[in-house]
Amino acid sequence: MDDSQHATVMYGGNAAFVEALYEAYLTDPASVDSDWRSYFDEVRAGAAETVHSEVQQRFYQLGRQRLQAAPPASGENLSAAQQAASALISAYRVYGHISAAKNPLTIRAPAVVPELTPEYYNLTAQDLATPVKEGAFSGSLQDILGQLQQSYCGAIGFEFSYLPTGEREWFQQRIESSKGRGSYSAEQKKRIYAKLNAAEGLEKYLHQRYVGQKRFSLEGSESFIPLMDALIQTAGKIGIKETVIGMAHRGRLNVLVNIFGKKPADLFDEFEGKKVLSDDPDVAGDVKYHMGFSSDVRTSGGPMHLALAFNPSHLEIVSPVVHGSVRARQDHRDDLERKQVLPITIHGDAAVSGQGVVMETLNLSRLRGFSTGGAVRIVINNQVGFTTSDPRDTRSSRYCTDIAKIANAPVMHVNGDDPEAVVFAGELALAYRQEFGKDVFVDLISFRRHGHNEGDDPTMTQPIMYREIKAHPGTRALYARTLEKEGVLGAGEEAELITTFRDKLDQGASVVTEVANEEQSKLAINWSRHLGSHWTDDAETSVSAERLAKLADALTQVPENFTTHRAVDRVLKNRREMGLGEAMVDWGMGETLAYATLLEDGFDVRLDGQDAGRGTFVHRHAVLHDQGAVDAQNEEFMPLAHLPGVGSRIEVIDSTLSEEAVLAFEYGYSTSAPETLVIWEAQFGDFANGAQTVIDQFISAGESKWQRLSGLTLLLPHGYEGQGPEHSSARLERYLQLCAQKNMQVVVPSSAAQIFHLLRRQMIRTYRKPLIIMSPKSLLRNKAAMSPLSDFTEGKFCEVIGDDTRAAVRRVVISSGKLYWELYETRQKAADNGQVLDVALIRLEQLYPFPGQYLSRQLEQYPGADVVWAQEEPQNQGAWLMIRDDLEAALQPGQTLSYAGRPRSASTAVGYKHLHDREQAKLIQAALGARVEAEQTRAKKEATPQS
Repeated sequence: MDDSQHATVMYGGNAAFVEALYEAYLTDPASVDSDWRSYFDEVRAGAAETVHSEVQQRFYQLGRQRLQAAPPASGENLSAAQQAASALISAYRVYGHISAAKNPLTIRAPAVVPELTPEYYNLTAQDLATPVKEGAFSGSLQDILGQLQQSYCGAIGFEFSYLPTGEREWFQQRIESSKGRGSYSAEQKKRIYAKLNAAEGLEKYLHQRYVGQKRFSLEGSESFIPLMDALIQTAGKIGIKETVIGMAHRGRLNVLVNIFGKKPADLFDEFEGKKVLSDDPDVAGDVKYHMGFSSDVRTSGGPMHLALAFNPSHLEIVSPVVHGSVRARQDHRDDLERKQVLPITIHGDAAVSGQGVVMETLNLSRLRGFSTGGAVRIVINNQVGFTTSDPRDTRSSRYCTDIAKIANAPVMHVNGDDPEAVVFAGELALAYRQEFGKDVFVDLISFRRHGHNEGDDPTMTQPIMYREIKAHPGTRALYARTLEKEGVLGAGEEAELITTFRDKLDQGASVVTEVANEEQSKLAINWSRHLGSHWTDDAETSVSAERLAKLADALTQVPENFTTHRAVDRVLKNRREMGLGEAMVDWGMGETLAYATLLEDGFDVRLDGQDAGRGTFVHRHAVLHDQGAVDAQNEEFMPLAHLPGVGSRIEVIDSTLSEEAVLAFEYGYSTSAPETLVIWEAQFGDFANGAQTVIDQFISAGESKWQRLSGLTLLLPHGYEGQGPEHSSARLERYLQLCAQKNMQVVVPSSAAQIFHLLRRQMIRTYRKPLIIMSPKSLLRNKAAMSPLSDFTEGKFCEVIGDDTRAAVRRVVISSGKLYWELYETRQKAADNGQVLDVALIRLEQLYPFPGQYLSRQLEQYPGADVVWAQEEPQNQGAWLMIRDDLEAALQPGQTLSYAGRPRSASTAVGYKHLHDREQAKLIQAALGARVEAEQTRAKKEATPQS
């Protein structure tokens, strides 16, 4: 029964029944059905979103009246105290986090929750002295109150009441048996202190040595380093082999030195401007707090590979990149349970609630094509976002982590001044992730010692907060006092450890003793085969007719008793004929054959998009659906996954309605899977606008900034068919504007054979750069764009395709994509009407890297001709402004260059079909020459009967 059904039964004749159930629940939660128990727990937590407010209020009133009306506990009426114990335990499990001592600062005192107080239940002193037993709790009711305070209102506030029953009970057992915190040996406490000392020591060292330089200090949140250390060492112990970490600036340098083992000397060189990644002019580099790193560390379970993802300043965008990389690493290991590779993402408190990509990424966390088995998500919650700290301005929810509830993920809010509690929260989070395969949050509540960066004065905007921070001795000092009292640290040992760590920094060698090696890790992704290649490298992409015929047969087979849609049945029949050479091959089949042959060649294929299985324009049909299916779990069939003798992996994923997170995920996947064809398809090309950060910061610039290679392919449907501004242009000009230093490839293929060879070329040659394909819409079914089977068994992808005409040519029109075929058709119609145009048509299939030498060879055939660049897009958009210099450089003596296309426009396209048709006819006329219009007018007059 869902929440809306629960709410409905509270009305009419059912109300009394539900109230009776609720009374029984208050007495003994275990006495009611688990479905109702979960619902009542959620209502008490205020988490049942669809419940009418009056229903929830009615439940609260019932609960309070029931307990306040109970007689004093005495003699045979001991049930009042027992009832109170049951209600209190339930209340602490649900509301304890609100009153927990989780904030190291006192500027906001913990909220008082009435349900957690004896007064709420009208309990007397006699009631509190009554011995009761409830689950793991026993003793007087007063004792139980103390135990509950210890477990649920200590340094950790636990939010888990909205989880399914089994997960709630898992948390309850671990929290209540440990009284809400871990128990650590003296040796373990010394390690926690050592990491805390290292965290603070590095920050103070840098603060003194590099005065005023930006480093985005971790001071105030130093417990983050013992937390990361505990996560990694525990993960290794339980069998995790790789950990991929994504984080923004805050504390990044500390993680590099104190977790990854980066040499302090190398970091100091970066501060002093001595560190240069390369003398290569194509290497731009990046600031030190954006750089990634990798190393191997020793754990009790064996070596673990650590990877810190490179990231730009765009907050939270690295999170889906990390998840994509993790998924690729898991797939590479055949880790179907997703237990061997761990994602850890670190967030800022303002960013985790403010950046929409967090929600998008959380929404991916349990989807078939994107799940990574759960992430440990740590929020470095310094209670201020840049300069904003007033809760009235930061978010609309109680916690910055309330977004976790969309993924049904638990949250632990932990006081950063209690390092042992922080470590316990991390260990519990990791255990939950491994047990249930879900995301889990650790909200590390701390503070920021300095301003947003070390040049800011935070007292200008947070005077009250920073008066308290200035007086705070620091987490390390507080923990040292605790350990001294416990006898874990001896007299003078604190000062000795501080000095020892500072000496290590002076020496410049790695301060992490567990670092296994400093050379290139054998566990790292190997890109060596793809270094030093060039875009002109040749690749044999043709395939024999026999092989294509066998594949076409396999691709058109469906299981017995599988009923295909009648339209799909026709597609399969046609594809069988295409594979035998009995029919021209269309775009959908050309693309499918590319995937099939690559799978046979040993490459994996991963394709996703919002309609990737069928294709937005119903051309692909990679995933078939049984029209007679009765079981939703088994109604899909993917022929590409059942090719005889093929062991390569194929995934075709209908993604969630997300662009930014999904594209970032696929980029991350591509950086960790050099031998996988990774494709993201936009539903319409301009939908990639929603992922512009990924395109700008990762796809186009990742190699220059971070030397990160990627072979990610984007399919962006593009073409002017009169569908309006948002369904015409894939914003080709944006990609060309980002092109430089051979960073990516931008192509506009115009036939089925071209897409076949292009996709195969992307994997077969060792050249690995992002590939941006302006893919077609109406051209998918245009017979002119179909190819004979011989074009697949011979040839390759052609960057420039010339014209076969050998007539006297005075005009050469260069164009791309769908427009070429419209120009071709218009020229052909003119010829059919007796007018032979002196126009040659050249297809420019690759726009970047610009194939100037190939274009020059074609233009050499037409000396003295007028050369026209024709495009569908407005003059200030499309390719014209970005390739004009390249076109002019390819001209031959006596040739001139001009433009034919739409005039400059603020919008990508007109919204009215009749205006589109008029514009399209006008640009075709301008491209081919004015005589076409005169000839067409004359032919029309001749065909009109005279009156």
